[in-house]
Amino acid sequence: MADNTAKKTVVVTGASGRTGSRVAQAVRAAGFEVRAASRAQGFDWENPTTWAEALRDADAAYLMYPSDVGSPAAAEGVGALAREAVGLGVRRLVLLSARGETQALATEEALKSSGARWTVVRASWFSQNFSEGPLVAELRRGELAFPAGEVPEPFLDVRDIADVVAVALTSGEAYVGRTLELTGPRLLSFREAVAEIAGVTGRELAYIPVPARDYGDALVGFGVPREEAEFLVEVFEGLLDGRNARLTDGVREVLGRAPRDFGDFVREAAAAGVWKG
Repeated sequence: MADNTAKKTVVVTGASGRTGSRVAQAVRAAGFEVRAASRAQGFDWENPTTWAEALRDADAAYLMYPSDVGSPAAAEGVGALAREAVGLGVRRLVLLSARGETQALATEEALKSSGARWTVVRASWFSQNFSEGPLVAELRRGELAFPAGEVPEPFLDVRDIADVVAVALTSGEAYVGRTLELTGPRLLSFREAVAEIAGVTGRELAYIPVPARDYGDALVGFGVPREEAEFLVEVFEGLLDGRNARLTDGVREVLGRAPRDFGDFVREAAAAGVWKG
């Protein structure tokens, strides 16, 4: 796939989302065509009849399951889509998985058993979870309640995920059959992360650790279905127990550089006015 005399096509699921939009940008920067696969383009993970049109005549695909990669639906959906992709000749598949999430292993195995030339990219907690998504509104109000206790986390910039995924998708066989674990360059607790945001923005921001079960009740109050909230509580109780409190060299191994620092992310997001109340 390194020969760009005829542009290759990479399918990007979730192309309008947090990681997918950056993967699409990185793949284009590498000289490849991007075929966006999202509901806006008629692709639906829950409707297998929409998959073939997105996959046909493509050379590779980035798979990002939209709810949680560890859900039972994810294992079934990723496995089925991967098998269909292989049947259509799209064997080069890269899956975004969750580092330390035991529930995600079934989804990874579903990909591996599909016959694909697979790569799994396991990511830790995104830096951009603080700037994109439901946590932003809380920070704008001045406090963040979250079930992370004081556990250190190697916050990872989604742009690094995208750059790694793009290399894995477009560099031939180099990363086929490999699981890449990515982290940011240092460990920070959620309290320390919120303090860094406060320091850069000049705002008084509080971090309030709460039990995972209480957070699940709050999610239901926000409109999350009870079954989904209970699953997320189970995920949080596992992921936020300290199992990810170690760094890896995954980003440097693939990209030849250090991962982006959380402080750099905070300064850029603050300059863009993300956390203005």
